[in-house]
Amino acid sequence: MKTTYREAMRAAMRDAMQRDDRVFLMGEDVGEYGGCFAVSLGLLEEFGPERIRDTPLSEAGFVGAGIGAALGGMRPIVEIMTVNFSLLALDQIMNNAATLSHMSGGQFSVPVVIRMTTGAGRQLAAQHSHSLEGWYAHIPGLRILTPATLADARGMLWTALEDPDPVLIFEHGSLYNMAGDLDDDAGAVDIQTAAVRRTGADVSLITYGGTLQTTLDAADQLAEEGIDAEVLDLRTLRPLDDAAILATVAKTHRAVVVDEGWRSGSISAEISARITEAAFFDLDAPVGRVCSAEVPTPYARHLELAAVPSVERVVAAARQAVGAHG
Repeated sequence: MKTTYREAMRAAMRDAMQRDDRVFLMGEDVGEYGGCFAVSLGLLEEFGPERIRDTPLSEAGFVGAGIGAALGGMRPIVEIMTVNFSLLALDQIMNNAATLSHMSGGQFSVPVVIRMTTGAGRQLAAQHSHSLEGWYAHIPGLRILTPATLADARGMLWTALEDPDPVLIFEHGSLYNMAGDLDDDAGAVDIQTAAVRRTGADVSLITYGGTLQTTLDAADQLAEEGIDAEVLDLRTLRPLDDAAILATVAKTHRAVVVDEGWRSGSISAEISARITEAAFFDLDAPVGRVCSAEVPTPYARHLELAAVPSVERVVAAARQAVGAHG
């Protein structure tokens, strides 16, 4: 069937609430307004105000309430409007959700799923265009998901709700209108492993989330130049699928990591380090990285596009990697 990323996420929430009475959605404007990005549109009418709960403008308050509900046996889906607002709940996420299982010696689990929009490319300026999923991937006790396809948007949520530990789902804002075909029987998907989205032999392009399509487009352009690029979609940033990363590097002997986060201290830096530590002698060239410019994201459209990873920059990095060894 034809659907969009937004509709796939909505279908995932509807399915979860039909399956399990403990599942409910809470967040700012998720009810009567239908969600800031219209992901929850219509769910209030279907499930009622007890299960689709509009909250006050207090991220620390309602994320804390979600953690408490999870501790009490519920399966809350907490929606934070955009990733920058999640910083207002960072104490709850890092000091409570991520640590309570450890601090209780495994007596308590926190099966909360926290969804939020991430990324630039929509002229929302410096305070609403962050890509901070790499920051959260630094925190033990959390699982970090970055669905980039319709199937993952539809299928990751239920698997996340079955996880006894807190799961953060980062939905790139540029993907909500992405349309395509999705199987009528699409359901839960694996959240443990990365996925090869395009096979190739000359260079590995490693990416996730909103930059997957950019990377696939770059691979198409490289093919026209005779460079056969493999594209690996990480899908999960914590824990990283080291086996998949090392397997693609062993195959192509070159790697470029495409990451919308800032370069310094980024998830791309972590991936580059792991490749260097575990696959140094497989490499025929240094690991390349394509990241966002280290500036607050500009509002002006031409400057915003210049600041984030582009097809042209990915192509240039791949050419450099391949050219480094003849």
